[in-house]
Amino acid sequence: MQDRPSRYHWLYKYKLYHLPFWLAYHYLWWTLHSGDPLEAVHSILTTPYVFKFSFYVVFQAIGVYFNLYFLIPRYLEKGKYFRYISLVLMTVICSAWLIVIGYYAGSAWSGKTMQELYNVAQDGYFILFKNNSLPSTVAAMTFAMSIKLAKNWLQTRRKQQLLEKENLETELKFLKSQFNPHFLFNTINSIFVLIHKNPDLASDSLAKFSGLLRYQLYDCNEPQIPLGQEMAYLENFIELEKLRQDYSFELDAEMPVEGYGNLTIAPFILMPFMENAFKHISRFKDRTNWIKIDLRLEGARLHFQISNSKTSQNGHSAGWMHYSGIGLKNVQRRLDLVYPEAYELKIQDSEESFRVMLRLNLQEQPTPQMKSATG
Repeated sequence: MQDRPSRYHWLYKYKLYHLPFWLAYHYLWWTLHSGDPLEAVHSILTTPYVFKFSFYVVFQAIGVYFNLYFLIPRYLEKGKYFRYISLVLMTVICSAWLIVIGYYAGSAWSGKTMQELYNVAQDGYFILFKNNSLPSTVAAMTFAMSIKLAKNWLQTRRKQQLLEKENLETELKFLKSQFNPHFLFNTINSIFVLIHKNPDLASDSLAKFSGLLRYQLYDCNEPQIPLGQEMAYLENFIELEKLRQDYSFELDAEMPVEGYGNLTIAPFILMPFMENAFKHISRFKDRTNWIKIDLRLEGARLHFQISNSKTSQNGHSAGWMHYSGIGLKNVQRRLDLVYPEAYELKIQDSEESFRVMLRLNLQEQPTPQMKSATG
């Protein structure tokens, strides 16, 4: 089976595997023309009528392939419409004109007159051309061209879809890589500060950071990961951030510890909001600085809300909006790409707080039993 393409390469090179199509096409054409399938078989297989049928098959096929593989690529696809139309009309006329010779070849072979065989006068060349070969050739050329153009359109559409998919995957990888170095830089800087202030806390932080780094490098390379895995990552991140808070700090976090089921989520889709809250929290010395996190599940719908106290600066956030090049724009773009029409994002920036509310429709990962059943 594997050597079939090489053994029968001549079938593909000369399009001989199209021969059954042409035979079937002309049989249907003669059936429609005569109105009797048996009479069509008689007109095709018996001499002298086989000459006529052979000329139809050969010269219409030549005209069709000349149009498909020479005229269309060389003129039509390059926008040379006038030249293409002129040449394709000449091709149709020449093919139809040559087909009529088949009628006379059958007459000469059988020794019968054209009147006896086809009920046409001996000089009725133009009548056969106008009433028989020309309409048939136009129909064959149009039919074949329709198939070719439809095939080209489908191939172009398929290539475009593959290209869009590749571009989407490339863009997602770029957005994800854009975030990871940003987070790593902030975390390393925090540990560096802790080394001088509290070596024990720095050691604990480094252990947690190694777990986070392992997660980023090895555990989140899929487009969708288990929600429980992402929640564990966020909890470790929160614990790491709590270790480096200098000012009076209060954290109110409501996050489920179980009940994730088979739900999946795009990795790091929530992290920018978490990182923003800790990075741009207020630094008051005379009052409490706070962060509130509320994460709930309603079926497959995730409700996420995070808010933080902030220092007012001309009535606007001093953090998120100013550093939104990597933060807000990145996560909004990822949401648009990964969860099109499946999320709601609201941002409230008041004088004393900054709040993000996200509703996300999650997907379920099939269980092994479901996979085996569908496979």
